[in-house]
Amino acid sequence: MQTKETFETYEAITIEEAGNALNHAVAQIRNNISEFYDSFPTASSRNQIYSASENNDWTNGFWTGQLWLAYEHTKEAAFKEAALYQVQSFRNRLIKRIVVDHHDMGFLYTPSCVAAYKLTGDRPARETALMAADNLMGRFQDKGEFFQAWGRLGDPEEYRLIIDCLLNMPLLFWASEETKDSKYRETALRHIRTCMKYIVREDSSTYHTYYFDLETGNPVGGATAQGHRDGSIWARGQAWGIYGSAIAYKYCPDPMYIESFRKITTCFLEHLPGDLVPYWDFDFTDGSIEPRDSSSGAIAACGMLEMAKYLEPEEAKDILQHAKRLLKALTRHCLYRSGDNTNGILLHSTYAKSSPYNSVKDSGVDECTLWGDYFYTEALVRLTQKWKVYW
Repeated sequence: MQTKETFETYEAITIEEAGNALNHAVAQIRNNISEFYDSFPTASSRNQIYSASENNDWTNGFWTGQLWLAYEHTKEAAFKEAALYQVQSFRNRLIKRIVVDHHDMGFLYTPSCVAAYKLTGDRPARETALMAADNLMGRFQDKGEFFQAWGRLGDPEEYRLIIDCLLNMPLLFWASEETKDSKYRETALRHIRTCMKYIVREDSSTYHTYYFDLETGNPVGGATAQGHRDGSIWARGQAWGIYGSAIAYKYCPDPMYIESFRKITTCFLEHLPGDLVPYWDFDFTDGSIEPRDSSSGAIAACGMLEMAKYLEPEEAKDILQHAKRLLKALTRHCLYRSGDNTNGILLHSTYAKSSPYNSVKDSGVDECTLWGDYFYTEALVRLTQKWKVYW
């Protein structure tokens, strides 16, 4: 287990190293444009290779987001053209109701359509993102005050939130800013308050998911869908908590969100193994043969870089160094090399790992994941330039 003292002995990535890594990541995105111009990479690779798929998964926005990040870094028209071309696909998905009955509208429409509008002023992108925000609003449950993650609305077996949804809330904050209608913002804050109240445990670790009573809205209890067990720390969930609390403070500067960030981040850092590449669940550490989840390190780094903007200088400096150490480790151990047979960027990610205590099947284990590639690239963009935040 890491301590503050041991963690501070690790090297931090330099701006020059981050720039070189970003160029390398963007080269892979450039290589992928032709294959995924009118399609999308699968959520995770198989044998390190993404295949083409339709726009029907919760992850598709992360490919379009990579195109926008690459465009911001290079100003190459090819990235902009490809990203704008995909706006119609996202609009069509909403109109035809193609797998949109879930909470992941933010993951889909923020790095694709909100980014398109912020960067180019594209009106269809704006309209589509607002449609997505309205779709997400339909999943809010007044009893319990949360967005139901999955399943038929009101299904007592699915009456729950998940920690990932904190990253869907920026879509609603943006919608309020655009429309001047406070309902989106107010509903997002209601969800965030509920999530932070129940999903963060006393030891500052987090549940993946939390259930509520359908009739009363009273809290029932925490569980996991993708973690090793209900009481373990699913690494990616803890990382969503880091980034989610930073976003909460960005839009609602309540000191309680800084405190949540501190606690969740400290817990994450303490459980990192010796090479700083997280295992998929923090039940496992040095010496384990369980797979890693590099994507959780990338998400956590993005959250730290976001929160550093709002902290007092000394604490901000520490948090910035923490993020740089994570990125140094990810770059050293997980960034693809030129000779690798892969069309991904960040290796050693894990989508879902089965255990005797969860309900998932192995999927994308020790592979590249679309969000891992995206958040790693986002973190490098954050470090090397003045970034117009999509979230």
